Amino acid sequence: MNNHPALTRLEQGLNRIIVGQSTLIQQILIALLAGGHIILEGVPGTGKTLLVKVLAQLIQADFRRIQLTPDVLPSDITGTNIFDLNSRNFTLKKGPVFTEVLLADEINRTPPKTQAALLEAMEEMQVTLDGESLPLPELFWVIATQNPLEFEGTYPLPEAQLDRFLFKLVVDYPDQAAEKQMLLNRQAGFAARRLDIARLKSVATVGKILEARQAVKEVKVSEAIVDYLLALVKASRQHPDLALGASPRATGAWLQTSQAAAWLSGRDFVTPDDVKAVAAPLLRHRLILKPEAMLDGLQLDAAIASIINKVSVPR
Repeated sequence: MNNHPALTRLEQGLNRIIVGQSTLIQQILIALLAGGHIILEGVPGTGKTLLVKVLAQLIQADFRRIQLTPDVLPSDITGTNIFDLNSRNFTLKKGPVFTEVLLADEINRTPPKTQAALLEAMEEMQVTLDGESLPLPELFWVIATQNPLEFEGTYPLPEAQLDRFLFKLVVDYPDQAAEKQMLLNRQAGFAARRLDIARLKSVATVGKILEARQAVKEVKVSEAIVDYLLALVKASRQHPDLALGASPRATGAWLQTSQAAAWLSGRDFVTPDDVKAVAAPLLRHRLILKPEAMLDGLQLDAAIASIINKVSVPR
């Protein structure tokens, strides 16, 4: 089975503009195919906003961006009913949440009440305003960014809310070769700030993405792979350095993202490598280290790697 050529063109298009982040781009596409929301964590200036804007343009999706600050209210995201003096009626002013791709910039800088309004929309795929439920677009996809370095004036998302996000992706610095290429591109006249995103030629459509999501659900998963995945989940719950293992929601998401990874690789069946490939982005925001493990300097990604190494791969 071959994945859709549109997805291949999408991956190539993103790699051309966002240099040196091919693994990150692949993981974002896996989340898009699995229909799950993303947390993008990285220091400023690593191209997070540009990446999301370009992706939305390449698939012809409606795109909105919210800059989240401590004074943003829930109604600033969902919308509100406004009284029109002329017509003497209330008219609905929809908020930026009514879009297909929503970039929620710096989600950890906005208070819990506003975070909760966004997370409710993500979970329910609808917004309730004055007792009326309004459905969100079928593609509705949230990418929330957060800066890992700022602690003052931030409101970290609680575990139950973090679990609503499918992946947590860490945007690292590009390697030296990629950064050199970026400088050469800049010398040749490319500037991300002046990039006219509206003029980028689209390579797919929202309809094609929704079709691909259906195809992903048909990717075969053998019983041996299901047992392997369950053994990994059990190992996370029994890990000596972890206070909290993978939730049942994480187990379902792990299966779904493994199918998406297989489909993106052009296969109609899941292999153990697909299961391993999505482990870190799927688990790093869901697992919690014990305080003593944190004091010992253990990193979550190292704990995830030890879980993978501990469980034997099905033959």
